[in-house]
Amino acid sequence: MSKKTIAQSTTSTKPQPHRFKTPVIVAAIAVVVVAMAAFAYWRQTDDRAAAAAQANQQPAGAPAAGSPNAPAPADMTAAAPLEPHPQQNLPPLQFPGYAPPRPPDVIKAVYRFAAEHPDVLSYVPCFCGCERAGHRGNEDCFVRARAANGDVVEWEEHGMECTVCIDVAQRSMQMYSAGASARDIRAAIELEWAPRYRNKTATPMPR
Repeated sequence: MSKKTIAQSTTSTKPQPHRFKTPVIVAAIAVVVVAMAAFAYWRQTDDRAAAAAQANQQPAGAPAAGSPNAPAPADMTAAAPLEPHPQQNLPPLQFPGYAPPRPPDVIKAVYRFAAEHPDVLSYVPCFCGCERAGHRGNEDCFVRARAANGDVVEWEEHGMECTVCIDVAQRSMQMYSAGASARDIRAAIELEWAPRYRNKTATPMPR
C-alpha cells in the first residue's frame, strides 16, 4: 500500500466532532421555558383562588376595599358624642370582705359617676393594664353592662379594688364638677398618669 493510500485511510477513519451539542442545548432551553411558563400559570391560579376566598369572606353587599363607599378604618375618634345618663335605681355594690383600697364613700361616688356620665369616663383612658381584659376606657372599669335605655344593669368589680381606676375616675369627677369639658379632663388625666404608667386603654377621643 502506498503512502498516499495510507494517509487517505487514516484521514477517513479520524473521529468526527460531535454535532449533537446544539440540539441538546436547545432542548434544555425549551425545558426551562416550559417550566417557567408552568410556574407562572400556577402562581396566577393561586392568586385567583386567594382573591376568590377573600371575596367569599366579605359580607354580601359590603363595598370592596378601596372603593369610594368602603368604610373608613377605625380611628380613635368617637362616632357620636355620649350624653349624661342620670339613673334613679342603681344595682347594689357588693364590697369584698376586706377593706377596699379607698374609702367606701369614694368608691360609691365613682361608681355612680361612671353610671351617670359615660359622656366623661368613656373618653378617659385607664392606665392599670385593664386593656388586657378588653377595657376601652375608665368607664369599663366600673360598668359591665347597660340596658337598651342606658341604665347600668351590672357592675364591673375590677374598679372596686384598683387604686388607679378609682383615682382616675375620682379626678375626672372632680374636674367635671368644676366645669371642665370631657376634652379638658382627658388631657389632664393623660398629663398626670401617662408619664407614670406604661399601660393605657385604647380610648376614643371626645368630640
